Amino acid sequence: MVVTGATSGIGLAAATELALRGDEVVLVGRDPARLAAATDQVYDASGLRPASFRADFAVLDDVRRLAGELRTAYDRIDVLANNAGAASLHPVTTVDGFELTMQANHLAPFLLNVLLRDRLDRIVTTASGAHRWGVLDPDDLSAALRDYRPARAYGTSKQANILTTAEAARRWPAPHAVSYHPGMVRTRFANDSPLVAFWMKRAWFMRTPAKGAETLVWLTHLASEALTNGGYYVDRELREPLPRAADPVLAARLWQASERAVGLG
Repeated sequence: MVVTGATSGIGLAAATELALRGDEVVLVGRDPARLAAATDQVYDASGLRPASFRADFAVLDDVRRLAGELRTAYDRIDVLANNAGAASLHPVTTVDGFELTMQANHLAPFLLNVLLRDRLDRIVTTASGAHRWGVLDPDDLSAALRDYRPARAYGTSKQANILTTAEAARRWPAPHAVSYHPGMVRTRFANDSPLVAFWMKRAWFMRTPAKGAETLVWLTHLASEALTNGGYYVDRELREPLPRAADPVLAARLWQASERAVGLG
C-alpha cells in the first residue's frame, strides 16, 4: 500500500490504520524530517516500520524519480493511494510552469498513475465535494493563475481528479480506479492563513483526519467485485458527482491535455 501525502492529516491517519491492520505500508512525503517522524509514528502505533520515499509533487521530475524508485523496489503494488496535494492561498507557478494546485493535486498523481500502471492493482484518489467549485479548461490547465481564487483553483483540481478516475476506468481494464470525498477535514492545508486555520480548528462540523481517512481505508480493502471501477464514493457509498465532473467528453479532453502536459503525449 503506497500512500502519498502520508506525513500528516488523512494520509498519515490512513497509513497508521492500514499498518494496524497488518498491511505493508509505504509512505511518500515531501519533507524529510516530517517523513521520518511519520514513519516513527506508524511504527510506534503498529509495530511495523513502513518504507518511505521522498518526493515533492510540485516538481514533476521528483514524481518521475519516485516512480522509478517504486518500480525498482516493488514488482507489485496492491494499492496506490493518491492523497498528496496542495491548497495554495496565493497564485504560485511551479518549476514545470503550471499552477501549483493543479500540478500537485492532478498532474503529479496522473503522471505517477501512468508510470506505475503495470505494477498497480488499485488506485484510490482523494477527491473532494469541492469539485462543485471547479471550472476546468483542458486547453489551459493553469487558467487559475489569472484572477486567482483559492477555492476555485482547488475545486478545479478536484474536478480533474474525479474526471481522470472515471476516464482511467474507461481506458484501462486494470488497475481499478476510484475516487472519494473525505468530508471537511482539519488538515495542514490552511496553515498559511492564521485566520482560516483559527476558523477551521473551531468549526464544529470539521472531521478529524482519522474520520476523513475511513473511506480511503475501506476502499483499499473492498473486494474487487464490490468496487465500481471509476466510481466516486462518499462515506463508503457510491455517489454521482456533479455533472461538471461526470462529462466523458471533458474527461477525454483532460486526459489528452494531461498527457501532453507531463510529456507523455
